[in-house]
Formats: sequence, structure tokens, C-alpha cells
Amino acid sequence: MHHQEGTFKGVGKLELYYQSWYPEGKVRGILAIVHGLGAHSDRYDNVIQHLIPKQYALYSFDLRGHGRSPGQQGYINRWSEFRQDLQAFLELIKTQQPQIPIFLLGHSLGSVIVLDYALRCPQEASRLQGVITLAPALGKVGVSKTRLLIGKQLSRVWPRFTLNTGLDLSAGSRDEKILAAYAQDSLRHTRGSARLATEFFATVDWVNAHAADWQLPLLILHGGADRVTLPEGGKIFYQQVSCPDKLRIEYPGAYHELQSDLNYQQVMTDLENWLERYLPTQTAQLGGETANLEFPGS
Repeated sequence: MHHQEGTFKGVGKLELYYQSWYPEGKVRGILAIVHGLGAHSDRYDNVIQHLIPKQYALYSFDLRGHGRSPGQQGYINRWSEFRQDLQAFLELIKTQQPQIPIFLLGHSLGSVIVLDYALRCPQEASRLQGVITLAPALGKVGVSKTRLLIGKQLSRVWPRFTLNTGLDLSAGSRDEKILAAYAQDSLRHTRGSARLATEFFATVDWVNAHAADWQLPLLILHGGADRVTLPEGGKIFYQQVSCPDKLRIEYPGAYHELQSDLNYQQVMTDLENWLERYLPTQTAQLGGETANLEFPGS
């Protein structure tokens, strides 16, 4: 496996950190990952380890104010910064690896970023093979009503005011080793600003209101015991999507970090099976010129 790191310019020419992983030989498809609030691009090792042997390449980047990317922790001026950063990231991938089919995956907050992008930029999104959401934050979230109220009231007068989100670390996974690693993760943060809160909920409302406009193959994976982003929100969104190319799987007893929970192997198998279903025939057979990929810098 090859691994590369770099930066690309987001909104306001902010240098955002990204990394990519490649298998040896031909690549059949690319999975681009958008992480959740307070997380970063290092949090998807099980996805990488499962898909690399299947001849997929993976890309992920740290959102502004997260991980190794600059910016105030948990703050944005407006939601369009997330959307335009993601668009710049996808353009980077297409520039590095033209003709390779791309799938887009969002986790938690990242799911809202991904869904918003696909709905607001349908022409650009039509070039994607499909969209996957892990634990989409489309309904109630595990943040107290008091913190949400404070955020709403301060967004206009003190948008950069930041609070600890109060999200329960133990709600992430049933695997104690994973929880211990998260607790020691120096790149992880638990901050959320007043402006981010209002922008987030306004975007969730907009995404839900436009669910019927969805046109891409869609996979929603959610833990039935998720206390961070309750599964009911994703279920309602799924029911409102009229596009027939959709699938939702809920895992009884599973927590928020599906890619790192006790049942992650089943989740990875379901993800792989879905990717295979929507992978173009010419790349699925590892034939043709579109399956050829050169490792950047080689």
C-alpha cells in the first residue's frame, strides 16, 4: 500500500490537509471520505485496510478547524465553506486520477456536508458513482438543548463563541480499545461554535426539505443504538428519497463509529458489496484503460 500526504486550497485559500492511500497495481475505484465533527482523516483505518486489497484507492481530508488543517476549532463563517472545500477536494482527486470512478462517503457531520453538496451541486455530483452516509446527522443529536439554545442566541452577536459539545465519548464505540485510542487522540477536539450550530441545523432542514430531489445511488448505514446521531433522522430522509437506487441498513445495538465498532467487519462487507454493485463494468473487471492508475510522484 502507498500513502501520500499533501494540502490543497480551500475557500479563502486556506491550505487544507489531505491524505490518500493506494493499492499496488490497478485501481478499480476511489472512495473519498468526509469525517465528522471533532474528528479527522486518520479515523478510517478499518475502511482503508478492507478496501485496499479490493483495489480501491481512498482519499480523505481534514475539514477546516479540524485535525491538521488550519482554522478555529469547530468554527465556520457559513456552511458554503464546507461545500466549496469538498468541491475543491473532489477536483483535486479528479486531477490526480482522471477517469477513475469516485464514490463519496460522509460520516456524521460529514454526511450532511456530502448530502448538501450533492443536492446543491447536482451537475458536479452527477459525475460521482454514488454516495454513502455513515450515521448521518439528520435528526436529533446528542448535544444538550441548553448548548443548542446558547449557540442559536449567540450566532449573530458572537459567532465565534465556542463551547464543548458535550458529546459522550463512550457513545462512539462498544470497543474499549477504540475508546482508549480516541481519548489519547491529540488531533481530536470537542469544540463547536455558535455559528457552526446555526449553520448546521439550517443545512439539515434544507437537506431534509429537498430529499425528494435526490438522484444518485445512495447507501445509508446507521447503528441502531447510536446516541450521537439518532437513526430516526436518516430513516426519515431515506423514506423521502424517491430515487429507487437506495439502500439503508441499520445494525441493532451498534454505536456511532460504525467503522470502528464491534461489528465493523459486517459494516465493511456491506459497504464493499454496495460499491461493487455500482462500480462501472469496465473497472469492475480490472480491464480497459480506465482501470490504470499511476501513483502520484512515481
